[in-house]
Amino acid sequence: MPIYFKLSIQELPLTIDSIGNRWTQDSITRPRGFPLYHWLQTEKGEGTVTLAGEAFVLKPGEGLLIAPHTPHRYRNNTEIWTTSFLTFGGTLANDIRKICGDSACLFIDAEEGRYFQDWIDRTLEAYLENRLDDLSLSVQCYEFLMHFSNLYMNHSQTEHPLYLQYVSPVIERIETDPAAVPDVEGLAREVHVSPQYLTRLFRRFTGYSVQNYITRFRINRAKELLVGKPYLKVQSISHMSGFHDVSYFISVFRRQTGTTPKQFRKNYGVNESRAHLE
Repeated sequence: MPIYFKLSIQELPLTIDSIGNRWTQDSITRPRGFPLYHWLQTEKGEGTVTLAGEAFVLKPGEGLLIAPHTPHRYRNNTEIWTTSFLTFGGTLANDIRKICGDSACLFIDAEEGRYFQDWIDRTLEAYLENRLDDLSLSVQCYEFLMHFSNLYMNHSQTEHPLYLQYVSPVIERIETDPAAVPDVEGLAREVHVSPQYLTRLFRRFTGYSVQNYITRFRINRAKELLVGKPYLKVQSISHMSGFHDVSYFISVFRRQTGTTPKQFRKNYGVNESRAHLE
């Protein structure tokens, strides 16, 4: 199936810049990302997408919405990896972040992915049969994106039985004492599921893998300690945040924040004469 570009000839708030399905996916590396919001979903086979320091294995039905200018790469894990994809244009394309949030990507599992696959199939069918109205397409693009918002920002998600049974206890465990959190395998054993299933649930309900959630929480805890406890050494804060190697802590902190712990303190006006920094 070929790629189709610019399905609408009008300048509309939201529209499709490119779309395709039944596509035999090749390996791609984009060091500077893609300039538009980009949806990628596996139809058959399996591929790995690496971005934001994490590798996402996309099995059939699973997909990712990738934010603009997010460096990423993907490759096939099976001999044939078939995908569907969609990129968004329009006068309001830069405002999609207001709908979908600030994450570099949003992961969708196979159950929820049926909606997005059906949407692309229906849209292409209508286009090929000349049944696609420009204004209706713009509205449908908005509905497509709002589906992400409903999945990730609807508070009722935290009342979902799977969230309450598996995700909530693990989040509580992580946030109670980040320095004493076991690895992903240990957390999964505590709630009696496999590490892979727990990671899928975390991606579904939080947008992050378990390990990424732990790392982000630890870095946020470190930020609080750096500013709120200026008498603590960086090494102490590293251990209290769950990093037992201070060099690794500084490396992760820099990767997550763009600065070192010492510079972070300076940026917030922490008096270095009171802060026993290493």
